[in-house]
Amino acid sequence: MLIKTPTDLSESDVTPYEIYRQRRRFLQSGLAIAGAAIGGSLLSRDASARLELDRVKPGPYSADEEKTSYEDITSYNNFYEFGVDKSDPARHAHKLVTDPWSVTVTGEVEKPATCTLEDILRPHALEERIYRLRCVEGWSMVIPWVGFPLADLIKRFQPTSKAKYVEFETLYDKKQMPGQRRRVLDWPYREGLRMDEAMHPLTLVAVGLYGKELPNQNGAPLRLVVPWKYGFKSIKSIVKIRFRETQPTSSWTRAAPREYGFYSNVNPNVSHPRWSQKRERRIGEFLKRKTLMFNGYGEQVASLYTGMDLKKYF
Repeated sequence: MLIKTPTDLSESDVTPYEIYRQRRRFLQSGLAIAGAAIGGSLLSRDASARLELDRVKPGPYSADEEKTSYEDITSYNNFYEFGVDKSDPARHAHKLVTDPWSVTVTGEVEKPATCTLEDILRPHALEERIYRLRCVEGWSMVIPWVGFPLADLIKRFQPTSKAKYVEFETLYDKKQMPGQRRRVLDWPYREGLRMDEAMHPLTLVAVGLYGKELPNQNGAPLRLVVPWKYGFKSIKSIVKIRFRETQPTSSWTRAAPREYGFYSNVNPNVSHPRWSQKRERRIGEFLKRKTLMFNGYGEQVASLYTGMDLKKYF
């Protein structure tokens, strides 16, 4: 496979959904045959993915829209740690070991710590929130995430007055994440938010979707969901959180600053340098639809950016 750098990629390089679906049907037929040949191990793996999460209640801010299918959500992904094609994460992410898992919290906090996944989840009541996900490539989904507000986690570590930003980092392990063997990005993947963005009640730590454990290809075991921003801001498989006084440089911003700004709010009036953002295609639909400012969450978040030039701070 030819791997291109971000500045080499164009809209035509993004796998079209219908081509992806044709590939998917071919792969599924092959997997069905392989599953019969190896005595049902694929079936047991799929069964484990259907474990129901407990302590889940309906959450606020949910979109009243038709949800994208579980199959599409879990098989049409951007997760470059496992490859640049949309089908690569679903094919390769089984190599990722998510138990045990720990997250290290450092920086401008009163209580730095290294927490296990159990430490992180134990105090939090899980909610299901149906959020829109908008990708800069022009496609979108509606996903029923299971998780809890990031603000609840942040408060546990007691950020100091110097904490103006939060930086997140994805696991760096070339053996488990084969996409990291190629210099598509400057690994490990890093992302960041302003503190008020991180503390906003819409910002979610996701641990599941569709009432099931979060699949590896969707960012298991912990990922961020910031629904008014483009999808690449929602960093996956988090292992480090650092509270900073200065603005961090996100991985995509470092790779192509003209194309991926730090804020990355969904703004249809700001075109990507190589294509328009005014319309999007919802996965599972044929026709495109109008892209909404802040991905439709303007009523909740527009006040965060009062007085800012949103064409400059895109």
